[in-house]
Order: sequence, then structure tokens, then C-alpha cells
Amino acid sequence: MDLVDAMLHALSISFAMTWEILWALILGFTLSAAVEAVVSKEQMSRLLPDDSPRTLGLASLLGAASSSCSYAAVALARSLFNKGANFTAAMTFEIASTNLVIELGIILVILMGWQFAAAEFIGGPIMIVVLALLFRWFLKQPRVAVARRRAEKGLPGSMEGHAAMDMSVREGTLLQKIVSPQGFTAISHLFVMNWAAVLRDVVLGLLIAGALAAWVPESFWKVFFLTDQPQLALLWGPLVGPIVSVVSFVCSIGNVPLAAVLWNSGISFGGVISFIFADLVILPILSIKRRYYGTKMTVFLFATFYAAMALAGLLVELLFGALGLIPHERNALVAEPSLSLNYTTVLNLVFLALAGVLLVRAWRTGGFAMLAMMDGAAAPTSRAEVAHHH
Repeated sequence: MDLVDAMLHALSISFAMTWEILWALILGFTLSAAVEAVVSKEQMSRLLPDDSPRTLGLASLLGAASSSCSYAAVALARSLFNKGANFTAAMTFEIASTNLVIELGIILVILMGWQFAAAEFIGGPIMIVVLALLFRWFLKQPRVAVARRRAEKGLPGSMEGHAAMDMSVREGTLLQKIVSPQGFTAISHLFVMNWAAVLRDVVLGLLIAGALAAWVPESFWKVFFLTDQPQLALLWGPLVGPIVSVVSFVCSIGNVPLAAVLWNSGISFGGVISFIFADLVILPILSIKRRYYGTKMTVFLFATFYAAMALAGLLVELLFGALGLIPHERNALVAEPSLSLNYTTVLNLVFLALAGVLLVRAWRTGGFAMLAMMDGAAAPTSRAEVAHHH
């Protein structure tokens, strides 16, 4: 196979995976935009004053409702911390807004099966509990104070405008907020912003997944993941999963196509889960956290996040293994291109039409101009500020 054929083979697999999950991506981001349109970020920091179980549970719910890419989640967590939120609660919010969200579960079901989606939503709270305990044992208040002073300097990271923007509708019942003209506009703007936030990672993840599936021989993965030593592989998978994620540079939903390739190639069930959790410790994210909180805090965050995600992956593996829920077949969807008139094609056409409606609404109401403005030094943070700018 020459270079051109190899490139085309990898791209064809990437396209096939994209086609399989396209409708689910659009559905997930539409639902997330609708939730964000009725959930205000204004009072979040006041709701997260400490690291009590109740507060961390609330932080998890707020994070899941404020679905974000990893970059926006990290920026929003700093914003909450600056406004007085407890540091542990802010980090819990950060984890939930990337790992406990609707679209991630949908894509996991399509590509890998419901067991992986269930493991993600069970493992996420386990990771949060482990991280909270590690923070309580090892995170000293002087270090938090230093991190807060650093965070208050406002050094730029990534997706700052997306994190600062609050498009939520304040008046009316839940249904009225969603179906009102203001709600429709807010949903369209949030839909565009959510796509802008994750598009790079989704595309990169699909391209890398296609390349790995097409180019890396199965024999390499079998040796790397210790598939001939099942007991050792059970421990090795959760430990090595985050490391693979760190060097892949892919975060958010872009991790899932890669996870599908790794599962088919022999990584353990718990290794898949810890790999997906690790979107918050990839190298670009760590660089941003260093600017936000300083080098010492970033090293501490990497060590504690890594320990929490590896342990959560292992515990999920043991739990699902005891319940007999780990799939025996490694048949995650890493498809070859084949377009036909089936339910996937119909769903893609329907949801592409929905995306078109939302894009037109966003265009006509200044959503794209707002997106461009968010790249500036001072992004507007509310509907009123947006209206004033326009």
C-alpha cells in the first residue's frame, strides 16, 4: 500500500465514523444548548461555597448542565473560583462539564455500547469522590491561596469568551424559556458556540482514530496492552489509559473514537474509562492550568487527577466485571465507508436540517458576530452586553 492509498484508507475510516455519529452530535449539542439557555451561570459561584458532599453533588449537576469542551470547562472553573467558589467544587464542576454530559453518553452508546456509557456515568462520580478525598488530605490552604492570587491575575488561556458568556433566559416557565423567541435565539447561539468549542477536537479525534485503525498493526496494541496477561492487563489498562490520552492531545468528545480503536485493539474496560476521563490532563490543558494557577498547583492537579481517574477506571472494571457487564466481544464501531438509505442516513438528514435552522437563526441574530467578538480581549458576559455591542 503506497502513501496515497494509506492516507485514503485512514480518511475513509474517519469519514465512516463521522457519518455514524453525526446525528448524535447534533442532538447532543442541541440538548446541551437548550439546558444552558435555561440554567444561569450567574449564581453558580454562590452555590459552591465549600467541599461538602451536598455542594460537590450540586457542582456535578451544574457541570453536567453546563456542557463544555475541556478548554471552556477549565476557563469556567477558574471564573467560578475567582468569584468565590470553593476550589474543590470548581474542579468538580470542571470534571462534570466534560465527563457527565448528554452528548458523551450518546456517542459512547453508538460507537461502543451502553455498558461504556453506564461506566462513564458511574465512574465519573467515583472519580469526583476520590479527587475530593485527595484534596481534603493533601491540598493545603496556603497552596489554594497562592493559586487564587495567580488566578485573579486573569492570564489568558483558551475559550475565555465561551466560558464567560451567559445566554440564559431569565423570565417565564421552563417551557416558555425554551420556545420563546429569546429562548430560540439563545439556543441557536449556544449551539454555534458549543460546536465552535469542540469542532477542532472532534475532527482531530476522528482523524487520529482513522489513522490508528488503518496504520497501527493489531500486534503492537496487543503487546502494549498486555492482552496475553489478563490479570496484569486489568491493572495496566487504567494506569496507561490516561498516559495515552495525554500524548494524543485530544479532549472532549474527540476522545471517544480513539477509545473505540483502543478497545478493539485490546485495552481493558477500565482502561477505556480512564482514557476518556483524561481529557482534563492533556498537555495543552496542563499548559493553560499552569498559567491559571501556577506550576506547583498544576503538578498537584496532574498527580491527583491522574490518581483519581486511574482508580476510578480500576473500580469500574472490578464492579462491572463482578456484575458480568463487561462486553466479551471487542466490536466497537470503527467502520469502513458504506453509505446507504438506513436509519443512520435518515437521522443524519433530519438533524442536519435542524442544525441548518439553528445556524440560520444564529446568523440572523448576530450569533456568528458574537463568536468572533469572543476572541477579543474583553468578551461580553451577558445578553445585555451583547445587545449593547450590537
